[in-house]
Amino acid sequence: MNMETKMEGLDASFDIVARQDAAEESIKGLRRDVEEVKTRLDKVSRAAARPVIEGGQQGLTPMLSAEVKGFVNSYLRQGRETELKSISSAVPTDGGYAVPRELDAMIARSLKDISPIRQIAQVVQTGSAGYRKLVTGNGTSSGWVSEAAARPETATPTFHEIAPPSGELYANPAASQAMLDDAGFDLEAWLADEIATEFARAEGAAFVNGTGVNQPMGFLQAAQSSANDGARAFGSVQYVGSGNATGFDTAPEAKLIDLVHTLKASHRQGASWVMNSATMAAVRKLKTSDGAFLWQPGLIEGQPDRLLGYPIVEAEDMPDVAAGSTPIAFGNFRAGYLIAERSATSILRDPFSNKPFVHFYATKRIGGQVLDSDAIKLLKIEA
Repeated sequence: MNMETKMEGLDASFDIVARQDAAEESIKGLRRDVEEVKTRLDKVSRAAARPVIEGGQQGLTPMLSAEVKGFVNSYLRQGRETELKSISSAVPTDGGYAVPRELDAMIARSLKDISPIRQIAQVVQTGSAGYRKLVTGNGTSSGWVSEAAARPETATPTFHEIAPPSGELYANPAASQAMLDDAGFDLEAWLADEIATEFARAEGAAFVNGTGVNQPMGFLQAAQSSANDGARAFGSVQYVGSGNATGFDTAPEAKLIDLVHTLKASHRQGASWVMNSATMAAVRKLKTSDGAFLWQPGLIEGQPDRLLGYPIVEAEDMPDVAAGSTPIAFGNFRAGYLIAERSATSILRDPFSNKPFVHFYATKRIGGQVLDSDAIKLLKIEA
């Protein structure tokens, strides 16, 4: 009995020691986890202390992913085609490399900042070259009946297909190989700025005056009519005459008010004026009969100027005030104009065509067309 009691005491002692060892290992593991968390927090703190770079988050320096670093350093800088860094549905045999997400997002943000019509129009992303959208020309009819009366069939709506004409938009900036070899040269920012500037210039002109042949059809190229909503052919845009063959009438504010109220009340929520700087200069001088200016400057920084209570968008591709021109547009462009673009931008590196410069051939497919012609109105210079 004494021997059994001693053995039981030894087993209990060994069990206590084993539990102590397990507890010490758990504590060590917790300490390692705490140290790892501290290291990560220290890295985040150092990143937050760095200056903000344009396009990054507030208080943090944006860190490029391994995908972007490989794309920029291996392909754009050195032209190593064996290291393919791509997203979406990039096909190597096409010769193009899909731009990584961060760089493509930089281009998209710059386009929205520079291109005025893109800021106010409806933009949809497509996965193919073509895009189709069905719209109804009129609503479904209804009727009133008594409780026990028969319910005759009502008229069905008329459907129309919208297929925005599109084309390949391209930019072809160049950089010397010496610039690419310089580690201090911010290649991705330069490339995004160059592409965005060229794309914005070209698409801004097309969204206003595009012919629809291998490019978007601008809203000024749609058929125009002085008939009211419901009386015009589908797709034609209504205009209001200025009352003068070469410029504004003696009471231009009356014509602008007429233009505003030709737009349906539902579309006036979110409507804006579109004109170029020369027309803006003329409109800013317009006064009411009591001497008050129609133009209302923004009282807060970043707030747009207003005309008759609606914001003004400056688009240099709008025509000047001249006989037969339509220098002023007013409407809800988010409902009235559709921009369809393929989301991926592809870049082809060309170091051979113009040595010692390396060209970066960037392409993107973009289409555009008037979506709801009732949502856009024009002021036309005519007697």
